[in-house]
Amino acid sequence: MDKYTDLIHQTFDFPTDEFQVVDDELQFNGIPLMDLIKEYGTPLKLTYLPKIGSQIQKAKRLFAENIEKLDYKGTYTYCYCTKASHFSFVMEEALKNGVHIETSSGYDMQIVRALHRKGKIDKNTYIICNGFKRERYRQWISELLNEGFVNCMPILDHLGEIEYYKENVNVKTKVGIRLASDEEPKFEFYTSRLGVRYDDVIDLYEQQIKPNPKFELKMLHYFINTGIKDTSYYWSELSRFLRKYCELKKVCPELDTVDIGGGFPIKTSIQVDYDYNYMIQEILRTIKRICAEEGVPEPNIFTEFGIFTVGESAANIYSVLDAKLQNDKELWYMIDGSFITNLPDAWALNQRWPLLSVNHWDKEYRRIQLGGMTCDSQDYYNSEMHSFQVFLPKIPKNEPLYIGFFHTGAYQEQLSGYGGIKHCLIPSPQHILVDRDENGELKHWQFAPEQTPESMLKILGYEVEA
Repeated sequence: MDKYTDLIHQTFDFPTDEFQVVDDELQFNGIPLMDLIKEYGTPLKLTYLPKIGSQIQKAKRLFAENIEKLDYKGTYTYCYCTKASHFSFVMEEALKNGVHIETSSGYDMQIVRALHRKGKIDKNTYIICNGFKRERYRQWISELLNEGFVNCMPILDHLGEIEYYKENVNVKTKVGIRLASDEEPKFEFYTSRLGVRYDDVIDLYEQQIKPNPKFELKMLHYFINTGIKDTSYYWSELSRFLRKYCELKKVCPELDTVDIGGGFPIKTSIQVDYDYNYMIQEILRTIKRICAEEGVPEPNIFTEFGIFTVGESAANIYSVLDAKLQNDKELWYMIDGSFITNLPDAWALNQRWPLLSVNHWDKEYRRIQLGGMTCDSQDYYNSEMHSFQVFLPKIPKNEPLYIGFFHTGAYQEQLSGYGGIKHCLIPSPQHILVDRDENGELKHWQFAPEQTPESMLKILGYEVEA
């Protein structure tokens, strides 16, 4: 009999640092998942808070080691990209590890204020204000600046944005400019809709920033959707960006920082397939080489990591409710959740995550399709990153089968609309936080229960019984 445990051990170098099996039951970062299932039930979202800190410290360490190794003259600053997950427990855990903040909307400014009231940040924390800004966003940025948030830095996204700050900011202000990068060749559009055209950058500085003593241009920023990957496209865009930085630096002496937006990827399979150390070395070498060729000092470096910070900290756990053989070869396992509503990237972007059975590792495995609870034909999951199919244990008679999707901590709640109205009124699952105490012992608690029918009725405008 081919057991599920044999399949996993033959396919991967297993166990790993984060996945282990004890008594035929899966553990995630040392968390006995079956214990949580027995206490809280499913569907279940869990966030393991220490993983957030370990990811931040990993990037900081690798940058520090390579800056020293290569004798790089600039500094490194880690920013957390709030749009990946705005939850307070994520923000506070990240800030414990000495990060700064990158924002993308006006409401982020209210999160900044809430964090400041709680003493989680101070007025020296960098607030890198990105995005195309409507008036309310610009207003709240201006208010923070006027109140003494000295490192709140609006990143100009178009030529007219600075006019608002000229009229409404009363203090010396650091600003940045975002460059409009070219999109990946296979993308539908050639140039990003965000940022200032390369040809307009020097004029923007010379005509609107340099003549006004209120403003100091400190940062040049770029972002590419593919993230930091070892491709000719990435290195071409980075080099093009750095040439423009050097050109601008020669006429703007106070410019001293680059923000290389677009973050590190996370593991979408059980095995590690990305060399973070190599990529950091090559980024630093590329910057050093181009700056030396252009005769300008090496800039300070900011990164804004969102998915990398929070993605690998979370998991979604489901029960398999039943098996349905729909024809000679299509066997469906129906889960007590929905991919469209709980894991929308699987539906919208064909995103894949590590998928493992939580229990029954000693049972025979079979090829299956996973089906969600909505009535939509697209609510399914039927392939893995390493395979065009999914294998899970056979369901023993009168025994439940539980499965987990891992590294689901970034964007899923933001995209699905946490606590709102979803397709077929599938509720948001309960959310559990897991941490370790000072002795390293696990502790866990419920952040939020499963969404109630009463909350949905209220949103939809129905009367709710008292």
